[in-house]
Amino acid sequence: MTKRKTIADPRVLDAIIRTDFASFIQFAHQILSPAVAFHGNWHIDAIAYHLEQVRSGKIKRLIINVPPRMMKSTICSVALPAFWLGHEPAKRFICISYSNELAIKLGNDCRELMNSPAYRKLFPNSKLSRQKNTETEFTTTQRGQRMSASIDGSLTGRGGDVIIVDDPIKPTDALRDRVRERVNSVFFNTIESRLDDKRTGAIIVVMQRLHDDDLVGRLIREQGKEWTVLSLPAIAEQEERIQIGDDRYHVRQVGDLLHAEREPREILERIRSQTPDVFAAQHQQSPVRREGVLIKRDWPNRYHILPERASDTIVVQSWDTASKDTAQSDYSVCTTWHYRDRSYYLVDVTRRRMDYPTLKAVALAHAERHKPNVILIEDAGVGTALAMELKNAGLHTVAIKPEGDKRARMSIHSTKFANGQVLLPQEASWLADLEDELFGFPGSRYDDQVDSISQALAYEIATNEWTDQALKNFGRLFGTAEFYMRYAGR
Repeated sequence: MTKRKTIADPRVLDAIIRTDFASFIQFAHQILSPAVAFHGNWHIDAIAYHLEQVRSGKIKRLIINVPPRMMKSTICSVALPAFWLGHEPAKRFICISYSNELAIKLGNDCRELMNSPAYRKLFPNSKLSRQKNTETEFTTTQRGQRMSASIDGSLTGRGGDVIIVDDPIKPTDALRDRVRERVNSVFFNTIESRLDDKRTGAIIVVMQRLHDDDLVGRLIREQGKEWTVLSLPAIAEQEERIQIGDDRYHVRQVGDLLHAEREPREILERIRSQTPDVFAAQHQQSPVRREGVLIKRDWPNRYHILPERASDTIVVQSWDTASKDTAQSDYSVCTTWHYRDRSYYLVDVTRRRMDYPTLKAVALAHAERHKPNVILIEDAGVGTALAMELKNAGLHTVAIKPEGDKRARMSIHSTKFANGQVLLPQEASWLADLEDELFGFPGSRYDDQVDSISQALAYEIATNEWTDQALKNFGRLFGTAEFYMRYAGR
């Protein structure tokens, strides 16, 4: 925070704290953590300024992305409701976090702040009511409120003027697709509708970035024009001019630290070297890095013209099907490969959302087009049924039971990319989407194409059969005879 002169007159100091939100943040810290030194910094002024723009009605949708341990929850979930209720005791807040325990803790901190004698002296008209003062909610005598809820908590029948979503998902859950999608679904289907007045109500989302498809990622992609974004990476990656007050700006040069007093460069660099993907997301607010954690952009070779199919060419199709048989489900993906001279040529990619009848028709059409020697299908969801149908149609189809997580399966085959055994076309209509996913994995938004690729590359071909190593990779160590008896019905 910008250094301020010491004020001797307590009445002047009270007036400053009462009217300047950045000063009130320091006041709140001293009330709640009197034994902990307050480290002021310009980023606190930047956050305070943007929140004041919300309070004045100039901003109605605000995203704040900041690294961990930078006071974001104290500022947004504790100090802001207390400050706002001091000026407008009838205001109604809903404050949401990833867990009930965290939501209650932040609510208790706000209650403690507002019950303090120093706060009551600043804002004598903002008094907590005895009629409603519970662990999850308190009200003012003028019917204002601060309600605490978890992201999974019920908001049925509840509404507010301001909704603050503070850390809606735990970092450890951010890579779990189902949890991440549930959080996003709750926001779009429930939280947005809880504003009492959609015209004047405000929503604030504050969090560290965790994944390309976390809540902030979805909001920026789907509602980008509606949101003001304050993103504060730990180390500046570009020159920035960040507003911290009326006609006041902080200029960051490339390499400048966000708060060197709290996190010096040596600590940041140690975190970056130990967990580069986590650092890129949580500290730099950039969850998808230019180069993926596993597959580097310059590893695959490129071909201009696909070599003609010869007698020793093995054609493999690899299907990763959606978990449900509806057109609104996840993507189904088929990658088609030519294997020759221990090299894998990616020939074609199909990626669509399809209901089951369409999926079956597309699979048969692709088999007719490419004449594969073998079709690999993940043995899960609708893939199990599709594998059976293609077998009944006379196609050599293998149902695969994947072992290990997605990252582990791709890790096994990363050396094929590094050794230049995988060749991508120089140009193709589907190439850009595939490269974004492949070179961003495991931080990319989708991974269905990656699953199809790792499944295809596991099919180590010698004489059109699985090698021992490939079978071990899937935990299915069978002999050639048993392989054909089980999968080809011989």
